[in-house]
Amino acid sequence: MLENYYIVHKSVLPEFIGKVIETRRLIDSGMVKDISQAVKQTGISRSTYYKYRDMVFEPSSLTESGKAVFMVMLSHVPGTLSSLLNCISSAGANVLTISQSIPVNESASVMLSLDISDLNCSVDELSALIRKLDGVRSVRLISLG
Repeated sequence: MLENYYIVHKSVLPEFIGKVIETRRLIDSGMVKDISQAVKQTGISRSTYYKYRDMVFEPSSLTESGKAVFMVMLSHVPGTLSSLLNCISSAGANVLTISQSIPVNESASVMLSLDISDLNCSVDELSALIRKLDGVRSVRLISLG
């Protein structure tokens, strides 16, 4: 699962990497009302945050207990959610929680928390498998931990 990641001391990284992590922390904790306020507070651009938010994690979030949270945007087509769940199951992950929004403009967002301790591929490969499914508009890894 971790073959695509490195542990690097923050002193060798550009300053904005730490600010991306801090921005995510502000958003996740509810200390700010939106992304605009968070990036303003940390001093990075919105584009920098969006570019790196799914690629930079603190070490504790990569090594804890085999959990992952994904946000998936699905087309409002019968069977799409079922295909997503079958894909996740086939990869060896177990759905812990699922929350689906009401479809708006023929799309619905699905938030999934997964137990990935028995995953038979990497998290990146799982994301790619999900992305290839018919009816999946986007996939975003929210957290690992």
